[in-house]
Amino acid sequence: MKVFGSKAEIEEASGMTVTDLHRPFIDDITWKEGDVTYTRLPEVLDVWMDSGSMPYAQMHYPFENKAPMESSYPADFIVEYIGQVRAWFYVMHVVGVALFDKRAFTNVITTGIVMGSDGRKMSKSYGNYPDPKGTIGKYGADAIRFYMANSPLLNGGNMDFKEEGIVEVIKKVILPLWNTYSFFTTYANID
Repeated sequence: MKVFGSKAEIEEASGMTVTDLHRPFIDDITWKEGDVTYTRLPEVLDVWMDSGSMPYAQMHYPFENKAPMESSYPADFIVEYIGQVRAWFYVMHVVGVALFDKRAFTNVITTGIVMGSDGRKMSKSYGNYPDPKGTIGKYGADAIRFYMANSPLLNGGNMDFKEEGIVEVIKKVILPLWNTYSFFTTYANID
């Protein structure tokens, strides 16, 4: 069995351009070596086991990078929304204790939940969110960052994502900053 450590290795073996390594896209990738055609295994032990193995898998440990992995382990902190405490955080902790007899991370930072337009958590499966590329194109990434950084999320609370909130940030934060900068550069260049 061939083990791949990068997207580039998969692309080289399959002769395909890979844009997404998640299902269902990964199912289309196959390659032949001799008389054997390789495909993705349909069985998955548990998606959280896969995610919980991230500290090791990201460095292709134990096949490579043994010293860098062990010197950077455990992680100083991990960050995700509160729902991951029972899923990703828990499994990462269990795998770390099972493999190394120590925790996989030192600190945990959690945010609240970003709620979609229908009042449920924002989710790909629900489709209850605006197009990210369109939203960034329309308002800019900085406006969205300011909007989210000023929300209850950073204190562990939930927030309703509303484009009107981004517009408000543009009016009250981005435009005043831009106008101040523009005023300064206009008159600073005169002198």
